[in-house]
Amino acid sequence: MQLCDNQLAAGTLPTLRGHEPQVIVTIGIGDLTAPATGPGAAETGFGATISAARARWLACDGQVTRIVMGPDGMPLDYGRSVRLVPPHVRRAAEVRDGGCVFTGCGAPTSWCDVHHLLEWVNGGETNLENSALLCERHHTKVHHGFRVERQPDGRWRTWRPDGTEIRTGPQRTGPPLATAA
Repeated sequence: MQLCDNQLAAGTLPTLRGHEPQVIVTIGIGDLTAPATGPGAAETGFGATISAARARWLACDGQVTRIVMGPDGMPLDYGRSVRLVPPHVRRAAEVRDGGCVFTGCGAPTSWCDVHHLLEWVNGGETNLENSALLCERHHTKVHHGFRVERQPDGRWRTWRPDGTEIRTGPQRTGPPLATAA
């Protein structure tokens, strides 16, 4: 995955019919917003089925295009693609976090995705306060029940799906969160 990420970041991939490489996933709004991980909830552009959890993970740091389908299977309305994490938010997260914030991970910023702490599809804003840098491995884990949270003192804490905290290894620190007056 890291090799693919590096190639994408280089910006030298070919275009096909005016578009950069992309993965198309079709999923119902109920499956996209529900916390369930049921298999076969989404379909890729080449016919493979994936779980709702995997579709949400792909939507986390990709572009999302809304297409409303009618009962006859024909598009009724479509929205424009939205880049979920703009470059200025990513740069700010890189400076603040310094690498993957998952407890014990030492992955550098270049290996990390910007993760929405409250998912975009569930109303989470695309801003620095709602963002965390996570390497590919740990980004996948947080989409499967693990959780990271930034404390007021700037330290990140990580919890397992069962609610126990992971305390092994160094914890990333950043500047303290701003407090409202």
